[in-house]
Amino acid sequence: MRLSTGEKIFNVVNITILSMVALTAIYPFIYVLASSLSAWQPVTAGAVFLWPLGEDFRLGVSLAAYERVFQRTDIWIGYANSIFYSVVGTAVNLAMTALAAYPLSKSRLRGRGIVTFMIAFTMWFAAGMIPFFLTLRGYGMLNTRTVLIFAFALAAFNIFILRTNFQNVPDSLEESAKIDGANDFTILTKLYLPLSLPALATIGLFYFVGRWNAFFWSMILLTDDALIPLPVILNHLLVQADWGGMDVDAPVRAETLIHSTIVVSILPIMMAFPVLQKYFTKGMMIGSVKG
Repeated sequence: MRLSTGEKIFNVVNITILSMVALTAIYPFIYVLASSLSAWQPVTAGAVFLWPLGEDFRLGVSLAAYERVFQRTDIWIGYANSIFYSVVGTAVNLAMTALAAYPLSKSRLRGRGIVTFMIAFTMWFAAGMIPFFLTLRGYGMLNTRTVLIFAFALAAFNIFILRTNFQNVPDSLEESAKIDGANDFTILTKLYLPLSLPALATIGLFYFVGRWNAFFWSMILLTDDALIPLPVILNHLLVQADWGGMDVDAPVRAETLIHSTIVVSILPIMMAFPVLQKYFTKGMMIGSVKG
């Protein structure tokens, strides 16, 4: 099929604009990575653009900044805490979301409209930061690992994505399972969840990214250094520049340390996204359109 002149012009303009947008989005990552692998002299002088440079401002790689970053025990502690909060928290999120979405997908649930409205209401209106903090303090959850896991166990938007996905499962499959003696819990775990892996992977990625990047509430709810996650550690290092007294003649400077720390902090997300990417688009489409 031959394209008309107008279609060819549109394709060229569209590809050009999208390429520029993609380059704008990708370049900051390239710059940060190149700066983290460069010596501090070209980074401080603003000479790094696309590739790492050595002390002589020529192409070269330096791992001194990464060595300095990994020498800090607080970064390892923050890493371990973030992994724990993200993995365990995401598992709790998925379990709670599935348990909420399954009954809401059934028309036989009495008061389903009221419950759905109450959940949707939280997407537009919230009690506020201070009442939420006072509630958690009243339950004695402050400065504990459980506060980050269970205080943020559900997201209304993700409940509706998974609920709509459950509604697309044919009723005949559930009826067949009930004839074989399966109860609702068995139907959910053995039937609905295996058929909803794309949607689960999608909302699981949402939850994991949110958990990994959690900074504000982690800073407010946790005060013990042994409990705080990596984003709070990064705040101390990057914003407050708490590097433990850097020497002027040191082989690394704060500029390269900042970039190397950023790269280290985003590695888990960069590794998780390609694995789940094949489910992402399919999960969003299934969970957003009722067939």
